[in-house]
Amino acid sequence: MTVTTPATGLLAGKVVVVSGVGPGLGRSICLRAAAAGATVVLAARTESRLKEVAAEIDGPSLVVPTDITDEDAVTSLAGAVTDEFGGVDVLVNNAFALPSMKPLSRTDFDQITASLDLTVLGTLRVIKAFTGSLAKRSGAVVNINSMVIRHSEPRYGSYKLAKSAMLAMSQTLATELGEKGIRVNSVAPGYIWDDQLKWYFGEIATKYGITPEQVYEQTAAKSDLKRLPEPDEIADAVVFLASPMAAAITGHTLDVNCGEYHD
Repeated sequence: MTVTTPATGLLAGKVVVVSGVGPGLGRSICLRAAAAGATVVLAARTESRLKEVAAEIDGPSLVVPTDITDEDAVTSLAGAVTDEFGGVDVLVNNAFALPSMKPLSRTDFDQITASLDLTVLGTLRVIKAFTGSLAKRSGAVVNINSMVIRHSEPRYGSYKLAKSAMLAMSQTLATELGEKGIRVNSVAPGYIWDDQLKWYFGEIATKYGITPEQVYEQTAAKSDLKRLPEPDEIADAVVFLASPMAAAITGHTLDVNCGEYHD
């Protein structure tokens, strides 16, 4: 499928920090923000991956290897952005850890703790580090959540626990930071049709003796549009919430799942 090019200029002149940049959605968020006119700061633990994505950006960018579970690393990230660009206008939190995929009764507490530390406390740590800068520019925060908050399917318990806590935190921060002029919203993707999901569908196809196309069709059949969203489509929702077009929107969660779940 061909994804349309986003409207240019929505983030013109804005400095956008993206934490949790990976080869899938994180990459799309960086590229779509840049296409909308933003200067992009890429943050994640793997420097080589950050450089690969930065090399695709047509415009100014900055790579800052960062572990968001490390207080000193996050402080250094905020300092680097301030030194280079004077501040930040938009913060996108996209950190992701693979869920345990076990029932809660068999999920190790250390796994749950690590998930909460990254998804919730790591995100909060980054937001706190940039709050002063965001307040000066009436900035926006967009947290990447998941459709897991809309269902209670088996084996997703620890993931739902972390993402539900992230949602509650986002809503609370929208209230607490609103008086500073900072907007806080969330995007909740469904399945994302990227390389990781394509590999996963291939594994399922092999297990059940069917084709990957059949796995896709069976999965997409649950959605209103009978297809799965692609990374750029999720990223466009992020760009919208980060832009002045969403100036009166805060505390909101935007589902992007082709109609698989309704809220």
